[in-house]
Amino acid sequence: MNANSADVVSIASQGAQWSGRVSSEVGKAVLGQLPIVERLQIALLTGGHVLLEGMPGLAKTLLVKSLALSLGVKFERIQFTPDLLPSDIIGTLIYQPGEGRFTPHLGPIFANLVLADEINRAPAKVQSALLEAMQERQVTMGGTTYVLPSPFLVMATQNPVEQEGTYPLPEAQLDRFLFKLLLDYPTQDDELLMVGRWGQVTSQPSLTAVSSGEELLALRKAVDAVHVADSVRAYLVALVRATRTIAAQPDNVPGKPRSLSYGASPRACLGLYQAGKAYAWLHGSDFVTPAHIQAVYPDVMRHRVGLSYEAESLRITADQVLAQILKETSVPESAPAAA
Repeated sequence: MNANSADVVSIASQGAQWSGRVSSEVGKAVLGQLPIVERLQIALLTGGHVLLEGMPGLAKTLLVKSLALSLGVKFERIQFTPDLLPSDIIGTLIYQPGEGRFTPHLGPIFANLVLADEINRAPAKVQSALLEAMQERQVTMGGTTYVLPSPFLVMATQNPVEQEGTYPLPEAQLDRFLFKLLLDYPTQDDELLMVGRWGQVTSQPSLTAVSSGEELLALRKAVDAVHVADSVRAYLVALVRATRTIAAQPDNVPGKPRSLSYGASPRACLGLYQAGKAYAWLHGSDFVTPAHIQAVYPDVMRHRVGLSYEAESLRITADQVLAQILKETSVPESAPAAA
């Protein structure tokens, strides 16, 4: 261990404490979904954006709003509809006759945590209005660039694509989300508790801030201090590159259909690397192990690969392909801590 290893371990031990504070506060409004809450915390710690997918009524909107309230940051919600315009998101220039000039009217994108609700109910032109904001943390109006506040994250919700009135997101936009998270129905016990706790109209949960944007920015430095061994780096790169190897396979191999039409981008490597570090830190470790990478691999990758026609016809899912990659990729025997 190096001279600073004790400090790193001390910093890493703060991860579970911070996560527990935030999770406990969010849990006052949303029961269960602890793995999803943890992934949202990882996104906050890495500055990554999140795409939440699930059927209506699974508390996707409530979950993001509760997270913003627990952090005490500025929150804005954008309800995506087919008639939404890009200016409704980023803002527009308004002419002031008395001054003889245009002044900017900043849109709801100028917040710390932006909820893009039902993002796939708007056409691609409107969806693409988020691209510059998500990647560059800035928007451009009338040739002038306006920097977004820090921290800045987009958490988008979408209904399954097969539902009425939805549009698939462009691949370029999907690749800018760190995670794609799939929300399922709550357990029977959680649903019974939910009905008993919040069945009355007047008994809605009230949340208070247990963290802040300033604390979140400071915690990101602790995540940066988490060590990643060369063997683990090679392992995560191999996991990403395996998707491209599958996509490059010929179509006419008997008995072995090509399951992917395209593999993950280099941005996926960066996302997997950062998410693995944040996951390790939240679990009290000052170094990343292969198990940490495996834990976040499906959530980082499922929206960055494209299923082939053969896979779709056989009803093979992206998660099944990723699980097979995890099974077949050699795992490093040891993952040493910082030396």
